[in-house]
Amino acid sequence: MGTPLPRKRISQKEMRELFNARYFLERACSGELYSRVESEGHPAPERSGQPLCTRSQMIAYFDENNQEVARVHQYKRPDGSIGASGRPDPKRLLVDGIIYILESKAK
Repeated sequence: MGTPLPRKRISQKEMRELFNARYFLERACSGELYSRVESEGHPAPERSGQPLCTRSQMIAYFDENNQEVARVHQYKRPDGSIGASGRPDPKRLLVDGIIYILESKAK
């Protein structure tokens, strides 16, 4: 076990910008990163605004060293598309040796 990586809390807006700027989704789609469903379940359709049989999923993305580099939430619709914004919603990222996590909502 090495030294724990530093953590930095950032806003949801900053998290999404970093996720997009580093092309995590595109890299996963191209095979540069691989993804694994960590958990999933049925969301309440009326609360989530998603069609019946949509799956609420937490997905982890890994690099070639089997290092987790991103954790995202997404709504996977029955047709295979991603619901809500159409992109995964990042919750945690590893970029340049720093783990980025969402800042607390309670201030």
